[in-house]
Amino acid sequence: MTDWRATGIGFLTIVVLSVFGVVAPGLGQLTAGLIGGFVAGYLAGGGLGSGFWHGLLAGSLGGIIAGVILTLVVAVAGFALGPAGAAISSVVGAGIFLVAVVLAVVMALESAVAGALGAAINP
Repeated sequence: MTDWRATGIGFLTIVVLSVFGVVAPGLGQLTAGLIGGFVAGYLAGGGLGSGFWHGLLAGSLGGIIAGVILTLVVAVAGFALGPAGAAISSVVGAGIFLVAVVLAVVMALESAVAGALGAAINP
């Protein structure tokens, strides 16, 4: 059974650290995914499988939100640049979607592994 509290706290950890990861190049979003997945798995407990699942959920939500934010930033930039910007952002749209999907998968997998580790540490 899914502990949505643990998943939500892990997700919020990913979001907060991702914001700081944009400013601090050494951290980045991958570190945020690892720490958020660890937090979700640790709070959920229940063994490796449970930690893996909760870390996966937290990372997936974080990756989806990061993809949506990336899409919005490109859309606003395209709108701000007028017709030429709209044409450029239309062409780049497929690439943005691909980057968002890859980002979501990578964040989900790394968070899942960190979640399993967090659950293994929780007594």
